[in-house]
Amino acid sequence: MREIESFLPTYETVRVWKNRQRIKLILPLFPTYLFVRISLGERVKVLQSPGVLQIVGNRREIVPLPDSEVEFLRSDFCKQRIEPFRDLVIGETVRIKSGVMQGIQGTLVRKSNSMRFVLTIESINQHAAIRVDAEDLEPIVA
Repeated sequence: MREIESFLPTYETVRVWKNRQRIKLILPLFPTYLFVRISLGERVKVLQSPGVLQIVGNRREIVPLPDSEVEFLRSDFCKQRIEPFRDLVIGETVRIKSGVMQGIQGTLVRKSNSMRFVLTIESINQHAAIRVDAEDLEPIVA
């Protein structure tokens, strides 16, 4: 509508609802960010767009993203293999935030090749390793 080139990087994921229905979703890779190609004079057009809070940078200048990074995000390679990285670190205590094991806490011990996580759960003074999708985990803030 404002004739500004824009790009929203996305990724595909499958979510399982409470009724066990599997739905494929296309979600933004970087929630709350939209990439635009503008000149300094077009800055006002962007800032006047509904939902725009600010442009990355400072009051005097915009901080541009290198074209090579944007083109990489647009590439077919990225469309097949990209997903958000949540700052989960091996050794960190995490909690399962959805599903039948919601609320269970454990220690992140491994990130496997399939981008799944393996937890060690201390139940009855024993350990059990289970695979859990990254999107179902959240770090426990101390």
